[in-house]
Amino acid sequence: MSQTKPAFVFIHGAWHGAATWAKLLPLLEAAGHISIAIDLPGAGAHASVPASHAAKPFDATAFSTEPSPNAAVTQAMRTEAAIAAVQKAATLGNGKVVLVGHSLGGITISPVAEAVPNLLHAVVYLTAFLLPPGMPAVAMIQHDSMKAALVPGLFMADPVAVRALRIHAGSEDPDYVSRMKAAFFGDVADAEFSDFRRTLHCDEPVQVALQPSAITAERFGTVPRHYIHCDEDRAITPEGQALMVEMTDAAIGGATVQHRLAASHSPFLSQPQALAELLAKIAA
Repeated sequence: MSQTKPAFVFIHGAWHGAATWAKLLPLLEAAGHISIAIDLPGAGAHASVPASHAAKPFDATAFSTEPSPNAAVTQAMRTEAAIAAVQKAATLGNGKVVLVGHSLGGITISPVAEAVPNLLHAVVYLTAFLLPPGMPAVAMIQHDSMKAALVPGLFMADPVAVRALRIHAGSEDPDYVSRMKAAFFGDVADAEFSDFRRTLHCDEPVQVALQPSAITAERFGTVPRHYIHCDEDRAITPEGQALMVEMTDAAIGGATVQHRLAASHSPFLSQPQALAELLAKIAA
């Protein structure tokens, strides 16, 4: 690995963790890039799950009503964790970092770019939430451009009641599992999907989706930004992806550099080589 190239920091999306990037990181490291992936607070190794999640037999009613043990996790906590990772990565590479966020991870990389623009070579939204100032993720989730998204149909509880966006990644219901694959992993092999879905946690703290974006042209706007559109995505629709870029460019100024992959929501699983090559070009 080279200290003359930017390092990478990877921020996963909702219900995911650092395992998201397991196939991608070795490819970037082989190209000479130091790469760091973290579990955000409330995710991956840091996730807390309701007791009803593991109950045998599974009780859907209990699962749909039990308050989330992840409810206290805030976006500020996640932003602080990501800033620490960027600061560390900057000391390992050439002093600059390519910060990549997938899906809901976009709402973490934006405030990081606002906080430490001087440390970033680029910020990259991988079919992610790129929100203009003042807009929370929930407003985008409910926008007409996202009406074809399949993710809300996977929710197993009222988010307001349990204080979480709750899915059941370990479900044994064939219909639910099929809908999960269609939403997130449409072009991923069945066996790989079966293994990977069991790395997901069930509760995404609802607070993070309610936090309005607070980016500014003066700080965030100085960081080169890229958006990787995934044209077969059924979690964040192509229409929603395009609208977010349009709204942010109009509010912040400048132009987001746009790229495309003929992929589902999870190209880190289905097309890791193509994704690694694209990210290496951005880093160059």
